Amino acid sequence: MAVSARDKLLEAAVKLIRAQGYSATSVDELCAEAGVTKGAFFHHFPSKEALGEAAAHYWSASTGAFFAEAPFQHHARAIDRVLGYIDLRLTLLSGPPEAFSCVAGTMVQERFGESAPIREACRDSIMGNARMIEPHIAAALAEAGVQGQSAASLARHIQAVIQGAFILAKTQSGEKAVDMAREQLLHLRRYFELIFAQGEGAAACA
Repeated sequence: MAVSARDKLLEAAVKLIRAQGYSATSVDELCAEAGVTKGAFFHHFPSKEALGEAAAHYWSASTGAFFAEAPFQHHARAIDRVLGYIDLRLTLLSGPPEAFSCVAGTMVQERFGESAPIREACRDSIMGNARMIEPHIAAALAEAGVQGQSAASLARHIQAVIQGAFILAKTQSGEKAVDMAREQLLHLRRYFELIFAQGEGAAACA
C-alpha cells in the first residue's frame, strides 16, 4: 500500500525531532527527509506547529498499538505484566538516544511554554502510556496485597523515570548513553519488585 505524503512527513518529523529537536528541524529539512515538496507540506499542515501536534498524535497511535500487542500483556499474573512492561522498555534501549527516546518527551521539553497544542498532544501521548499500564498496576497491587499505594501515581512514576532516563542518556556518548538509561530502568524494576514483595510479605505474616 502506498504511503501518503502526510504519513511520510509524520515519519520524517519523528526521525528528525528525535535526532535534533523540534526547534532545530526546519520545514525544508522535513520535506527533504520525506521526499515531498513544500507545497505538499502546506497542503497537509497549515504550519510547523500543526505538524508537531500531529506528530505527537501519530507517535501515540503507533506506540499505543505496539504496546497493546506486546507479549507482557498476556502474562497471567498482573505483577508479571507490570514487570514485563518495564523489561520491554529495557529491551528497547539500543543504539544512540535518538533511536530509543520519545518524540513527545523531546518536543514538550522545548515547546511546553510556547505551544499549547503541542504541549497537550505530548501530554496525551505520555499520559496515554501511563493509562495503559495503570490497570495492570492496580491489579498487581491487589494481587500482592499492597495497601496505600495509588496505581495512577505509580503509572505516572514509571513514565517520569522513563522520560528522565532518556534525558540522562542524551548527556552521554556512545554505549554510555544506553548504559545510563538502562541503569535508571533497572532501579525502577527493583522499586516495583520491592513494592510487590512488601505486600506479599505482609500477607504471609498475617
